[in-house]
Parts: sequence; structure tokens; C-alpha cells
Amino acid sequence: MKTNQLGNSDLCISPLGLGCMGMSEFYGPSDEADCINTLHSAVELGVNFFDTANMYGCGRNEDLLGKAFAGRWDGIVLATKFGVVRTADGGFGGICGRPDYVKTCCDESLARLGLERIDLYYAHRLDPEVPLEDTVGAMAELVAAGKVRYLGLSEVTPEQIRRAAAVHPITAVQSEYSLWSREPEDGVLQTCRELGTGFVSYSPLGRGFLTGAITTQADLAADDGRRRFARFQDEAMDRNRRYQEIVHELAAAKNATPAQVALAWVLHQGEDIFPIPGTRKVTRLQENLGALQVRFSAEELAALREQLPETFGGRYQ
Repeated sequence: MKTNQLGNSDLCISPLGLGCMGMSEFYGPSDEADCINTLHSAVELGVNFFDTANMYGCGRNEDLLGKAFAGRWDGIVLATKFGVVRTADGGFGGICGRPDYVKTCCDESLARLGLERIDLYYAHRLDPEVPLEDTVGAMAELVAAGKVRYLGLSEVTPEQIRRAAAVHPITAVQSEYSLWSREPEDGVLQTCRELGTGFVSYSPLGRGFLTGAITTQADLAADDGRRRFARFQDEAMDRNRRYQEIVHELAAAKNATPAQVALAWVLHQGEDIFPIPGTRKVTRLQENLGALQVRFSAEELAALREQLPETFGGRYQ
């Protein structure tokens, strides 16, 4: 599989990475052996970019990757994050970007992963109570100490990207981006390109909605975190059904699956954009990688844009 340079770094990563969050939390029960098999298969199929965070499963996701890749890290590009605080009982304790917290989180992540250095270290969310210059300054100190190679930010505004870049080069910005979540097109993508910053697209399949696999809340496990999101209430899914119809129509025309079409759309927005769809199954991983073979002409992309409706419901609220 060919690789592309990630932003202003010397990291060369696969066009599709693998988001690992769902292997440990939020999307219902998972099987560790299946997840490790999927991680190993991803490498065998040419994927070398893996995304995790210290809050996924309260550290369990980093533990999982550390176990799966022990002695196998060569050639793998690992991204992890800090900033979302988890409480002892697994709840959420807000956002923290204090410099001392940044450094403590990094040491804890390194220990769980079994690494001496993190390739890409993100601020998962910015702490509104701490100047971002202080948070990014602490991250920059981790680079100077050799614990981190490159820095990233997640879910930030164009102004925040510029302020952070004035402290230290920002290699990647990560935000939700898909056919039904196109908010980064309102300034974030342009700012990234002006600064030579790569863009990582999480939830490029609309958290599964765009594939048509989810049509009502009954399709979600009782403990599935999507049940809390506005877009996954039954009324919202009904009102957003046109997205599924468009994707299925395209899939039929392209002799592809809905997942492949949805991913291909993101891939066609630029080689500086790297989708990281998540999956726990090898079959879904193989299906997702088939998106690399789906092609759209400029005319098809323009026509598709004209068909896209407004999305009903907030991403998290």
C-alpha cells in the first residue's frame, strides 16, 4: 500500500488508518482476541497508522495496543491523546490541559503502550481554563525530551490552530469528518493546508450510520454510547435517512459497498486527509480497505455535493 506524508512531519502513513476506540469502549462488547487479530491483520494488509487515546476504556485501549504490538512496533505509526479526564469509576471528569497533567499523561501512556516515544501526541480537547499556549508549550517540552515526535490537536478552531502553531509546529488536526459531518470545511481544512498541517478524519462512516447498518435505536446494544447522541435518536435518524439512500445509490452504481463509498468520498477530498475508520472485525477491515479502489470524477463529486441535505441533530448533544 502506498503511503503519504502526514503534514509537516517525516511520518509516512497509509491513506486509511485504524481508529481503535471501539475495541475497548462505547460501541458495545468486544472480544480481545478478535481485536488483536484485527490489529495484526491491519499491519499485514498495509495499514501502519493506529489511533488511540488514554481515555478509551480508561487506559485499556492503550494496554490492548501495547499487548498486540509488543515486539512488533517497527514500521507502525502510533497516535494517542490526553486531555479528557476519567474518574475512578469510569465516569468523565472534564478536560484538563495543565502542563503537569500533560506530562503525567504522556508517561502513563508510554508505560501502557510499552514505548519509549509516541509518534503523534494530541490534545484530545483543549482545556478552557488553561491558555492553550501553556498546554502546547508542555507538549513541546515532551518533544524536546524525546518522549514525543510530533504534536496534534483534536476538535479545534482555525484560530486555535494558528495560536498553537505559533508555539510549536502542529503536524495533524483531528476532527469528525464525513458526508454528514462536514464542519471542518468551514475554515479548519483551509487553515491546516495553509500551515502544512495534516488532517485526520475520525468517524468517516458517520459512526456507522452512513453504511445503513443502523436505522433505529433498536440496532444498538443497550450499552452503546451512540444511544446518547442526538443524531442517533429515532427521529433524527428518520430525518437523516436521505444520507443512507444517497450512499446506497452510489454503492450500486460503483459496484461497491456503502462503507466503501462513504470512505472513498473522504479520501477524494485530498491526499492530506487521512480517515481512521474503526472496526473490531477483519472482514470489516478488508471491506474498508476496498475504498481505496473506488474512484469518483470531479463531476461526480460536484453532483454529489448538490444532493447532500442538511444534517439533523448535533454530533454529541
